[in-house]
Amino acid sequence: MAIPLSADADPDPTSQIAWPATRNRQRTASTTPLDNGCRSGETTVSYQSVAGGGKRPHVEPKRVRFSTWNLFTLSASMAGAQVAWTIELGYGTPFLLSLGISEQVTSLVWLAGPISGLVAQPLIGAISDSSTSKYRRRYWICLSTAALVAAILGLAYCVSMAALLVDLYGGGFGDWDPERDKQVTNVAIAIAVVAFYALDFALNALQASLRNLLLDITPPEQLNAGNAWHSRMTQAGNIVGYGFGFLPLAKIPIFSFLGGDQFRKFCIISMAILVITVWMTCWFHEEEAYVNQKGDRCASDLFTRIFSPVAHTHRQNKLTDILENIYNAITDLPQPIRKVCLVQLCAFMGWFPFLFYSTTYVGQVMAYQLDGEPDIEHATRIGELAMLLYSIVAVIAGVVLPRLTLRDSRLLSQDGDDDASRTERLRLMLKHRQEEAVQRGKKFKVPRMPLLLRDIWVGAMLLFSVLMFSTFWISTVNQAAVMISAVGVCWGVACWVPFAIVMEDVNESRAASVRRPGRHSLDESGPLVQPQSSRGENIEGDASGEASVGITQPVAGGTILGIHNLAIVTPQFIIALVASAIFHVVDETGSPVAIPDPNPSLGDGLGGHTTYYGKNGVAWVLRFGGLCALVGALVAQSVPATKSEREMMESVEILSTLRDEEEA
Repeated sequence: MAIPLSADADPDPTSQIAWPATRNRQRTASTTPLDNGCRSGETTVSYQSVAGGGKRPHVEPKRVRFSTWNLFTLSASMAGAQVAWTIELGYGTPFLLSLGISEQVTSLVWLAGPISGLVAQPLIGAISDSSTSKYRRRYWICLSTAALVAAILGLAYCVSMAALLVDLYGGGFGDWDPERDKQVTNVAIAIAVVAFYALDFALNALQASLRNLLLDITPPEQLNAGNAWHSRMTQAGNIVGYGFGFLPLAKIPIFSFLGGDQFRKFCIISMAILVITVWMTCWFHEEEAYVNQKGDRCASDLFTRIFSPVAHTHRQNKLTDILENIYNAITDLPQPIRKVCLVQLCAFMGWFPFLFYSTTYVGQVMAYQLDGEPDIEHATRIGELAMLLYSIVAVIAGVVLPRLTLRDSRLLSQDGDDDASRTERLRLMLKHRQEEAVQRGKKFKVPRMPLLLRDIWVGAMLLFSVLMFSTFWISTVNQAAVMISAVGVCWGVACWVPFAIVMEDVNESRAASVRRPGRHSLDESGPLVQPQSSRGENIEGDASGEASVGITQPVAGGTILGIHNLAIVTPQFIIALVASAIFHVVDETGSPVAIPDPNPSLGDGLGGHTTYYGKNGVAWVLRFGGLCALVGALVAQSVPATKSEREMMESVEILSTLRDEEEA
């Protein structure tokens, strides 16, 4: 059965809008099978240099276009991953505070995010780029999911596990012994911190692998629609995660069999959603064994992948080679992507405190409003409600705002266009539109240039800064909830614009490499480590290597996304240290002072001190983040227009000139 074409194949790389199409539950592969057992498909041809100065065609598989069902199943795992992340975002800080960790220390615990992002995403991207297996992305997806399951279980049962370990090793004399309780608390804190670090590493590896899988198997003309689906599923995961976090799970009978409190039940539910969505992606989509530029097709069975000469050759790609190529990729990034990364450095110094401390901020505002320590579980659930509203707003923004950037595909360059043919095509289009306008009795108007992605990004960061500075005047929970909800507009843009710009720049580089003779084409799924010697000699059967000298190998798409992620996680090191210093100055100068608690039973494990009352450090951290976002908005104004935006501006200018010539 043929796979129906999807209307999600938006020809405009900047719109990012996925439109519904017919469903088809057929499993997809990146190419169609060959008779010899390895798969390839219809091909487009680029050329690489070979001995003797000739050119040998380097084939690239033409991938089958995806239906809406294909795009949904491909992106479903992003929703599951985001649900798992809401465990950390929504409950992480309150949970650690309830165990007795201070705010100052929690900011250091959240260094797990940038450390894991700094290591996991680019490394996993580079290693899987260099793999030739047909399971190279799904292998890491499954491995990361298994690690996530272990980490989530560790968080859900950390107190029970701590009590078991203390009892096994004879800590204290019994449940009544304060020394035993102290040891249980310390062990539980250690387990929770390790579990959060494992969760961050596994989550970064999973997200990197999912984005790389998108690059590998999605048809080039649908990459933007696929990225839009990733963004939408991410927001859907936020809604599901924060929605379950807000529900009183501990009081719902259907979840009583899980035992434990709200946090444990939420962890188990999130884990189940994660496993189901990852299964959908891995089951409904297949990869293809990488076909190297020499034309070798690599077997997909496990024995051959381990013991074949090809596998032995690829095992020679040492870790140092991969790290060296990551460094080279960073230094050789295209200028537009480099500027996007610079903006992300500033922007995520603002996003980091918001994402991790919003629920805590709601609790502190509630304590200020009540003039006393609120119920910790109730305060956390209200914070989850605010984040749920924020997620809903982000989804709406992600659907509405891209419409402001829609381009008329007829104004974009067509295949084979040169200046003369493009001008003639636009002249005919102008004449046709003028005739249509006359028939309708209206005056013809030249299309207006839609908003640039850069402009929307700048506006979103300015709005974020204003909202963060509004914490100076927020004094009620309702006001805090409105502020957090409004940030959803900014998050919808943050999940869309930078990736749209990067994706289009990758496609532009790929197209330029295919057109330019004597250069390898950019293959999003190609390996980062190429079998070339340090002298530039081609060791793929070219004895002389003369034709290979000077060839520049474009960066693999998976590696570019990993480098982009570096720009996101690197500033989090700085903001984590700054947040720790702010908490120390604002909330923890001197020894903590016990404050009367209207419900002392809630203070168990906190050493008799409150979690929210009398603290204002989170508000100051949010304000600092707003200042960083303001700097990011200033830097973002230097991000160049994308290729389609430049083409659109040129076409509008040509149409205006042609109209003026006719009127003259």
